[in-house]
Amino acid sequence: MTYTGDVQVGGPADVRELPALTISKLAVGPYDNNAYLLRCTETGEGLLIDAAADSDRLLALIADQPIRAVVTTHQHPDHWQALEQVIKVTGAQAVAHPLDAPALPVPVDRTVEHGDTIAVGAVSLEVIHLRGHTPGSIALLYDGGEAGHHLFTGDSLFPGGVGNTWQDPERFTQLYNDVVERVFDRLPDETWVYPGHGKDTTLRAERPALPEWKARGW
Repeated sequence: MTYTGDVQVGGPADVRELPALTISKLAVGPYDNNAYLLRCTETGEGLLIDAAADSDRLLALIADQPIRAVVTTHQHPDHWQALEQVIKVTGAQAVAHPLDAPALPVPVDRTVEHGDTIAVGAVSLEVIHLRGHTPGSIALLYDGGEAGHHLFTGDSLFPGGVGNTWQDPERFTQLYNDVVERVFDRLPDETWVYPGHGKDTTLRAERPALPEWKARGW
């Protein structure tokens, strides 16, 4: 089956099999949040991005295989409603940026900054700090070599624009600049983007609209 990233709350996960990493995308909760389970092909170790809601469904997705960590992309409550229960059951580390960590419902075991890496078995993810949606919003980048670049953006980048900055010009400028400089200026067009809500996209699909986003201010 071909991965599309088009998932519905209550529906099954969409699974992408890369040579070194399996990505399972599940839609959960009343705000149609995306949760992503990443699992290393070599070791079987996993990592969950955003335990947003529906802990029973997330735990069923994880099943009885180990996960090293749960990474919360940012502090907004719709991205961590199931975090406490998932941590309790799995014993995984809670990971977040230090600027957003105090708002989470569990103690954060590891804080990560821009440029840090997070291991998932034999696979490494790079932390990219994208300021503006929240002070500590982060994205995670997997460079799969021939398998391409895979970027998990939380609420900082979506099809059609950057994340909500609540009509605050300073915050919008910060987020827009970070997304341009830290994502579009350094990653190839083929980079696949996995956002915190809704459908996936690619940098190729979004790059032509950058001037429009800047002009409209959102």
